[in-house]
Amino acid sequence: MSIDSREFRNALGSFATGVTVVTCSDAEGNPVGATASSFNSVSMDPPLILWSVTKNIHSANAFINAKDFVINVLSADQVDTSNGFARSGEDKFAGVDTEAGIAGVPMLKGCVTRFQCKTWATYDGGDHEIIVGEVQAMDTCDKDGLVFYKGSYAKAEKL
Repeated sequence: MSIDSREFRNALGSFATGVTVVTCSDAEGNPVGATASSFNSVSMDPPLILWSVTKNIHSANAFINAKDFVINVLSADQVDTSNGFARSGEDKFAGVDTEAGIAGVPMLKGCVTRFQCKTWATYDGGDHEIIVGEVQAMDTCDKDGLVFYKGSYAKAEKL
């Protein structure tokens, strides 16, 4: 059976997801970040989460080899932040308000939630690498989250 990749992508887009920026430090200690909607909970005990990174992006090896990382769950007013970290080839942290988290990993300010994680395991996932992290610390605030649905941003609101 053959599945058309564009049709598959569109079908996946019918599932609304939160929007995150994942941050880590590379081997030289430089900050690295990328927008990701592939984030999910795995376990409550121990507290585990997962996300996946496209293997062909410039920063993939930094994420795959990082011992520590932060999942920054974006708020509805952080569309520009999401777009900035989705681009390649520029200083993604320019003009972004951050503070140091676990092992000095940059954490974005103004997020709905931030999960500070130690890498638990990584797995091959085809054209992605699946990264599982154990949550070491987290903080939250009372803001509406940013959502991505059918190729567009939306605002998550309680019903």
